[in-house]
Amino acid sequence: MSTITRSQTNEFSASNLRCEYLENPIAVDVKNPRFTWKIEDKKRGALQSSYQIVIDIDSSNVAVGIGKIWDTGKISSNSTLTRYTGNQLLPFTTYYWAVTVWNKDNKRHSTSEVANFRTGMIQSSNWKGSWIMDTNDISLKPAAYFRKEFTLSKELKSAYIYTAVAGLYELELNGVRVGDHQLDPTFTRFDVRNLYVTYNITNLLKKKNAISILLGNGWYNHQSTAVWNFHEALWRGRPRFCLDLRLEYTDGTIEIISTDKSWKTSLSPVVLNSIYTGEQYNANLEEVGYNKVSFNDSLWKNSIVTQAPSKNIVSQQLHPIRAIEEIVPKSIRKISDKKYIFDLGRNISGVTKLSVSGQPQTEIRIIHSEILDKKGNLNLSNINLHYRPTDNTDPFQTDIYTLKGVGIETFSPKFNYKGFQYVEVNSSEPIKLTKESLTGIVLHSDVPKIGYINSSNNTLNKIWEATNNSYLSNLFGYPTDCPQREKNGWTGDAHIANETGLYNFDGITVYEKWLEDHRDEQQANGVLPSIIPSSGWGYDWGNGPDWTSTIAIIPWNIYLFYGDSTLLENCYLNIKRYVDHITEISEGNLTTWGLGDWIPVTSKPPVEYTSSIYYFVDVSILAKAAKLLGYESDFVQYSKLAEEIKSAFNKKYFNKETGIYGKGSQTELSISLHWGMVPEGAEELVAKNLADRVIKDNKHINVGLLGSKTILNALSDNGYAELAYEVASQETFPSWGWWIVNGFKTLPENWDLEKEKNDISHNHIMFGEISAWYFKALGGIKSDPNNPGFRKFLLEPNFVKGLDYFEAKFNSPQGEITSSWKRIDNKIRYHVVIPANSGCSLTLKVNKISKNMHQFISKKEHRLIHLNLESGTYNIEIN
Repeated sequence: MSTITRSQTNEFSASNLRCEYLENPIAVDVKNPRFTWKIEDKKRGALQSSYQIVIDIDSSNVAVGIGKIWDTGKISSNSTLTRYTGNQLLPFTTYYWAVTVWNKDNKRHSTSEVANFRTGMIQSSNWKGSWIMDTNDISLKPAAYFRKEFTLSKELKSAYIYTAVAGLYELELNGVRVGDHQLDPTFTRFDVRNLYVTYNITNLLKKKNAISILLGNGWYNHQSTAVWNFHEALWRGRPRFCLDLRLEYTDGTIEIISTDKSWKTSLSPVVLNSIYTGEQYNANLEEVGYNKVSFNDSLWKNSIVTQAPSKNIVSQQLHPIRAIEEIVPKSIRKISDKKYIFDLGRNISGVTKLSVSGQPQTEIRIIHSEILDKKGNLNLSNINLHYRPTDNTDPFQTDIYTLKGVGIETFSPKFNYKGFQYVEVNSSEPIKLTKESLTGIVLHSDVPKIGYINSSNNTLNKIWEATNNSYLSNLFGYPTDCPQREKNGWTGDAHIANETGLYNFDGITVYEKWLEDHRDEQQANGVLPSIIPSSGWGYDWGNGPDWTSTIAIIPWNIYLFYGDSTLLENCYLNIKRYVDHITEISEGNLTTWGLGDWIPVTSKPPVEYTSSIYYFVDVSILAKAAKLLGYESDFVQYSKLAEEIKSAFNKKYFNKETGIYGKGSQTELSISLHWGMVPEGAEELVAKNLADRVIKDNKHINVGLLGSKTILNALSDNGYAELAYEVASQETFPSWGWWIVNGFKTLPENWDLEKEKNDISHNHIMFGEISAWYFKALGGIKSDPNNPGFRKFLLEPNFVKGLDYFEAKFNSPQGEITSSWKRIDNKIRYHVVIPANSGCSLTLKVNKISKNMHQFISKKEHRLIHLNLESGTYNIEIN
């Protein structure tokens, strides 16, 4: 089959090839992996009419369009997402693939560059190694080393190492650390599902080799005691692991080096490690050369073969946690020869790296805090309230390093992370430190950035940056509430901030993993805990539809943003079970199960009010999913139930004459508008009442968590974008801007900075919807439920007074969308970029636009002009 190579043309082509939303992933275990790509072409109207994918184990075949493993043939479709439907893929095999595309004129264009993916175990029976550990003692504090030496018997072709761990691990080969991930594997419910991580280590091997691995507790053996009871988890055990090193020689033979009782083990210098509190390291206990060949391990003992933590060992396929950035402290204060305080200049999630020299046995404590007290000392009272230590050996957010006393020693924890801005280093003996002695290392899931906001309002820009900082600070293989006090996967926080995540970051891999955690945690009756993963805490407090609607809202949003129904399909029965449980425990189609509008400024609606709305939201999503997936009887049943909930809710809480819901608070009015509870024809009156309420509140917010999701959206979606912007840009209490003018670079947990000082995190994401609102209301970029994945999207910008310039960029599954506008001489100059293979329905709230755009007008009504735009760049002048 002949084809045109990409090098021959710069025109219409496919790029950005991904398998399972990852670039050239290894250890893909799913039977039918998904393939995605983007179309490159800046010409107006560029559109894919057909595509063809080929897969082969020979990359040279794929490069010329031959696929012996799978060849879709020419598929007439503009979709850039498809799923493998060929014969069963073999384990431990590298597959190459490419896509050829045809433009809208049915002209065949270049085959993409060749991408690849490698399969993993695929099924558990392919594991050869045994699970091993060093002891059954869960109270033993020091972490354990394990090691094994081996010799290559032939000329090596490739080597892949597969490591499943209950706990955390760091792997070395011949003294060289393998990979750049941190805190692997990511947290799951260990007695239900465990993750394994894979690396290609071909280039690290020599004739003679030594594998060494250090195991950390992580969440598996939680030795610190706090109110969430992870120390009482039923899965708890001493860290253990299973490893297969698969060697393929050039003669085609395979050798597997696996874990068994012959692996040697010994305690390490990591004398204490806690994912919750900190890490302690005694350099005097180091054994030089333990990670290299010819080390004398005769004093080490043999490993113990033990049971696997679960029967479900699956590949970790998500953007991993990495060290993202190193920060030099903004300042250092020397308190004494034994005490120094560093200020990083901003709040981060991560760890510190300290380089220091001193006398042998000097104990150095590295304490991490978000705030200082009035005297300038570290103050942990805002984040340590829920810690329940049984003694003083495991201090909160504190690392302890004991010096060997030889030259400059460098320490950074391996199995912990913290939330902090300030660092105190104190020592038992005098030491000399400079600003360069300490480095802050930012850690979080390394999800690609895909969103960008910039405007003439610097406070707006800083709110966006602070929101994204908090979002990333709380992304560690699952979305968390805060990186210091809890590190818990609070469901309510996550669904409120979900659109913020999807507009700014390509995070589908993390969300798909976390929704699998949901499915692992769901009880047979449908109940989900309020934190996921959970030790068992949260099934009887904090959950309910206002919080655990994550099971429905996030899969639906993933479908809208990516055009991929996989997660919705995987969660469908779970959503159904959850909705049915709410129905079973509720009377009159209303429910009181929930937590309510958490941390409001002052007003808080009844729990029945907010939870019943989320009950309606879940049922509505279930009905739409049923329609999409072909469950017609479910669609009829749950559509009817949604109408019954809406009717019962309005009967109890809505005054038809006045258009007031409940007591007419901001949350009551906005949440009803945003989630579609308002009877048809009454939206305008309810929106006016909301606007009046906001004006009476001096154009400031008076909402909690749930209301923070809806207040700005309800205003801007119902004709009050100017007012919404006034609220969003306030700089006095209570407002997002109030935090910024008070120096915050992350979002705190409470609107009132003076309230509950002993329990208010300075790095929470729960009030983070505002970042998504910038894209939706000011940029106007919205997904179209009828064309998910931004194959065609809605563009409804608001050129609000008070802004001279605004720009939003969003790298959608089809490519980058730009919506930017500028005021010049009492006119608006609006710049739009629509990526190839996409289009949009543009709605402008104006009277007149430049003549060059008249050809695209589809309808005019009142002060609205509707235009249908195909891909390309548009510059529109608006009067």
